[in-house]
Amino acid sequence: MNYHWKIFLKEEYKKPYFIRLIKLIQKEYDNFICFPKKENIFSSIRYCPFQKLKVVILGQDPYYKENQADGLCFSVPNGIPFPPSLRNIFVEIKNCFNCSIPSSGSLIHWAQQGVLLLNSILTVRKGDPGSHKNIGWEFFTDQIIKFISNNRKNIVFLLWGKYAHKKIFLINPFNNHFILKTSHPSPFSVHMGFFGSQHFLQTNEFLDKKGKKPIIWVI
Repeated sequence: MNYHWKIFLKEEYKKPYFIRLIKLIQKEYDNFICFPKKENIFSSIRYCPFQKLKVVILGQDPYYKENQADGLCFSVPNGIPFPPSLRNIFVEIKNCFNCSIPSSGSLIHWAQQGVLLLNSILTVRKGDPGSHKNIGWEFFTDQIIKFISNNRKNIVFLLWGKYAHKKIFLINPFNNHFILKTSHPSPFSVHMGFFGSQHFLQTNEFLDKKGKKPIIWVI
């Protein structure tokens, strides 16, 4: 984890809300099966160096089924079948770039290029979606969004679905960020704007215009 993330985390770790949160999460992992594995809870920032950060994709909470959550929103480990939302993301990429659907659902390759794949809630109990809602994770990840927004310029924020749309107030309007909003890639809403949104193309066009290397979305 690089210097800037360490500076951010050092400040958050001292705050009473975070101390309470970590104690509660420790208790949850001691008493229930929770996802992702402890060592992957902070994978979103571990894999995405702050100075390389170009794009933020916001999710809600981790996958709650066995072997799916890897600490990156929408991503699953190699060899795991694609959840419906991830498959729809790959379909939109296929339509943007006229490429094939990848064989792996791991999005680590995106993170390493500067895509922060950030869930608002970083943990969940097995089989119980939303089980770690309102215990402190949302405040912590909102702080991450504000830290990025205030300390970087020309970042692309991809806000998919009503939950992500609510985070727009955290984004500094004076730092020339590029905000793209559409429906969630879930099967329930993918046809309400996500398919055909061309967010991946628009993101790369913006990055190119700002002199940044585009993201290789095709895995």
